[in-house]
Amino acid sequence: MMKYLLTFLLVLALLSSGQAQNNLSGKITDKENGEPLTGVSVYVPDLLIGIATDEGGRFQLPNLPNGELIVEFSYVGFQTVNKQIYLDGIDRVLNIEMTPQIIQGQEVVISGNFTSTQHENTIKISTISIDRVSTSGHPSLIESIAEVPGVSLISKGPGVVTPVIRGLSLSNILVLKNGMPMENFQFSENHPYLIDENGLQQVEIIKGPASLVYGSGAVGGVVNLVPEPVAAQGKISGDLTMNYYGNTRGVLSNIGLKGHQNGIVWGIRGGINTSRDYVQGNGESVPNTRFNRYNIKGDVGLLRKKGTFRLFYEYSGNKFGMAVPPAISLVPVNAYKNEVWYQDLTDHMIISQNKMFLGNTKLDIDISYENNKRKLFGNPNDDPFDLVDMTLQTVAYRIKANHSFNEKTRAIFGAQGMYQNNKNFEAPDHVLPDADINDISLYGIVQYARKRYKIEAGLRYSFNAINVPRQKADSHDNEEHYIEYNGKFNNLSTSAGASVLINEQNILRINVASAYRSPNLPELTQYGLHGIRFEKGNPDLKTQQNVETDLGYHLHTRHTSLDLSVFYNHINDYIYLAPTSDTTGSGQNIYQYAQSNAQLYGGEASLHIHPHPIHWLHILSTYSYVIGEQRDGGYLPRIPAQQLYLELKLEKDVWKIFRKIYLSGGVRFVFDQNHPSEFEMATDGYNLVNLGFGFNVKAGKQLVSFNVTATNLLNIDYYSHLSTLKDLGFYDMGRNVSFSVKIPFALKN
Repeated sequence: MMKYLLTFLLVLALLSSGQAQNNLSGKITDKENGEPLTGVSVYVPDLLIGIATDEGGRFQLPNLPNGELIVEFSYVGFQTVNKQIYLDGIDRVLNIEMTPQIIQGQEVVISGNFTSTQHENTIKISTISIDRVSTSGHPSLIESIAEVPGVSLISKGPGVVTPVIRGLSLSNILVLKNGMPMENFQFSENHPYLIDENGLQQVEIIKGPASLVYGSGAVGGVVNLVPEPVAAQGKISGDLTMNYYGNTRGVLSNIGLKGHQNGIVWGIRGGINTSRDYVQGNGESVPNTRFNRYNIKGDVGLLRKKGTFRLFYEYSGNKFGMAVPPAISLVPVNAYKNEVWYQDLTDHMIISQNKMFLGNTKLDIDISYENNKRKLFGNPNDDPFDLVDMTLQTVAYRIKANHSFNEKTRAIFGAQGMYQNNKNFEAPDHVLPDADINDISLYGIVQYARKRYKIEAGLRYSFNAINVPRQKADSHDNEEHYIEYNGKFNNLSTSAGASVLINEQNILRINVASAYRSPNLPELTQYGLHGIRFEKGNPDLKTQQNVETDLGYHLHTRHTSLDLSVFYNHINDYIYLAPTSDTTGSGQNIYQYAQSNAQLYGGEASLHIHPHPIHWLHILSTYSYVIGEQRDGGYLPRIPAQQLYLELKLEKDVWKIFRKIYLSGGVRFVFDQNHPSEFEMATDGYNLVNLGFGFNVKAGKQLVSFNVTATNLLNIDYYSHLSTLKDLGFYDMGRNVSFSVKIPFALKN
């Protein structure tokens, strides 16, 4: 079937309007005084090409393909401008007036159905820049993105964290690296995503069902890791980053280098992130929450008029301590090394990313291979020491044809698939059985745009097969147990959305999506000890199906930005893990997967005010609230408490040798969570105070960035409702003062 689909897409592209090339030129000026701006970056994200304006503010981009493109104009001190243009064989002149920056404009986002700017998207995509991540004071990227309203995290210490979006988590959330899904045994809160934040440009977050484009695992949302841009033509540049975290005596260091010569692009980067056990507000360490991470990544590519072709490779080696009762009396204090009860995780991922421009059609063909090795080591005094040893291998492909019929109408047709093999080795605990998984899907989306509104609608068909050959399983009652499963699932999902531009400042959005998620391998077949509890799958599980409605409002003026959104998510046959009344012969609690109808509803708000004429002051606030209920009574597990965040930020662009100076202070109000599930306890609210200070300074020709951040400044004791350590009586992290330094450099200009 794949052969015929690929042939169809290629024929579609070749039958599209010819191969005409277009020239785009123009002049960039300051809107306030009409003066030309020299050195403005003119960048085309789809083509990965760019140029800087000359002394007269002029630019020229030759040999552009037909169809729709976004051109991004950025300049220090000015608001970024994004223009969506349609090329059809006629040279275009595009003159731009740029406004001094007050509040960040609507950046280009690639996680939606179509690459577009925030203003032109039918869904709101939240973003957080990598600069914000590196200065947040958090030792992991997932902790940093939890600052986005509607996003939270389940934590077992600062190293072992997983994202939560609007109350959904684990197998309901998809994480993308270079556009391809990360397969990370993500069914459990004990399994952190192996993410290295260095070498990224930003993180984009879709809140709500995105399974139409991304597949079964995206019913709750998507976290997309967007890589940094390629180096400018003719340049070799790099950066060195150092972070120190006082609470854990943690160190994160990373160095990267990238170049671009005549359309050949390359990059290499490596780093370490090591941390001791974290300290609570009461001054006591939480045993075995230390971690050690190593990362190497590289890429090479070819940029041409007819397309871009890039190859990425990333290796990640990780050791995460497990804060479980057997480790508490064994682990040495104030040490970095993992010696008892720790996960040893390695991940290799290769991605081939190819984009071709064929007439009015952009054809993407992406393929990835991931090898995820998971080991668990227990007590070195016991035999065996290694408890788990399994490897998950994943081959995934994504083929997408984006066709522009004219300036108003465009469509996407695509195919996706995945083959997985899970294999256990000599270690005794088989958390998951040996298995083969196949997934194939086809989808199509049509978009129609007018000046004041834009509408989208799409449909997806998916087929999923799981084969578990007969094999012996772990036992909890001294009797032999065997697992065998052969199941197939097929589903339809659909979505429709619209955005209405009331005027240049006001936008309304509405989206309705019906998404599905087939039960996965652990939910169907798991049978064995997992950590300190025994977990059982349920082969009778049905497909989880949900319908979510989202309403959004966006206001953007020169001095104010406001986003409001509300949602209602009805889920049939919601899948969750619940404790039973049984225990194993050695006393571990037995958990089993179950289903019930459920609903989640709530909303988010964010406000940014830059009062005129107080140009050095920014006032920011966010709010998020979600309720998760079972339709037959009771509440869902892992639902975060409502939160309100207030921040004041003072900025000055230039003072003597200093640039981009800022001082910020914020308070996060987390309310009582009085609606726990029947398996959880209520959690008291708390308030956290944070401070930050930073600046850039010129050292010769280099601009060096310095930042100091203090989180939980008052050093209070508190429990996050989503912490898995509160049942053991451990508070979350106390005061943490972190320092970061970033040194960009150029080897060739």
